[in-house]
Amino acid sequence: MNVPDVTTAVADVTARIAQIQARVGVTAQPSFSEALAGAMSNTGSTSFGAEMAAAANVTGDAVVSDAARYIGVPYQWGGTDPSTGLDCSGLVQRVYADLGVSLPRVASDQARAGEPVASLAEAKPGDLVTFGSPADHIGIYIGNGKMIDAPHAGAAVRVDDVGQPTSIRRVVGAPAATSVAQYDALFAAASTRYGLPANVLSAVAQVESGGDPGAVSPAGAEGLMQLMPATAQGLGVNPFDPAQAVDGAARVLQGDLQQFGSLPLALAAYNAGPGAVEQAGGVPTYPETQAYVQKVLSIAGGA
Repeated sequence: MNVPDVTTAVADVTARIAQIQARVGVTAQPSFSEALAGAMSNTGSTSFGAEMAAAANVTGDAVVSDAARYIGVPYQWGGTDPSTGLDCSGLVQRVYADLGVSLPRVASDQARAGEPVASLAEAKPGDLVTFGSPADHIGIYIGNGKMIDAPHAGAAVRVDDVGQPTSIRRVVGAPAATSVAQYDALFAAASTRYGLPANVLSAVAQVESGGDPGAVSPAGAEGLMQLMPATAQGLGVNPFDPAQAVDGAARVLQGDLQQFGSLPLALAAYNAGPGAVEQAGGVPTYPETQAYVQKVLSIAGGA
């Protein structure tokens, strides 16, 4: 590519970013220092269902606009802090976290997030483009065969040609999760067995996984009821089997209810752990846990 071609390509991409920023209400691309000052931290954890809800409310153009804020940030292997530098997966995680969507830390795990996209011709702005199997590089697609990525040591976050990606994943605008209604018989059976309201078990499933029996959260929680692997092993259940997952979760909730004596505290223990509830002497003040309890009770109808 000669110099005029490069100039034209950069101008085209810059114009596209400006167009996207205008649509989402960003009037100008901040400088590197402004990007650092405006970068948001993401200290709280969320349930997998909440992450899916957040992703459903984020547009691909918003992802691209946010990624553009980091153009010029130096590459730093293992970097997750734009004040010192970002690597490719650190950039992707940071951009999505800015928009309230939690992604795993490394490219090989990020390459399993969301839904697959069949080809570059079907890719949309905001999709993840990955390279290698397992993935060892990842970028954010911005359209027209271009991506924003943190390429390698000695470089900075920039716009690059996509080339031939190994896979493409759509995290925002992915298909909605399966309804939990199909598991009503399982909730009813567990309700009879353990004395818990079936609508509460249904609400937990909705908030935890959005009804997806194959869900895996960035923290490693698995299945319809988002049991951690150690918890599932202790219960002797397969978290990806809906019947076993509901039975195991009902046992956990039953134990928490017996220990703490109220449904809100039992739900808080399910989310944050019994130790956190004991230490707090009530529902922990973690924003995520407070929101979790309220959301489950709201979906369950205040049970």
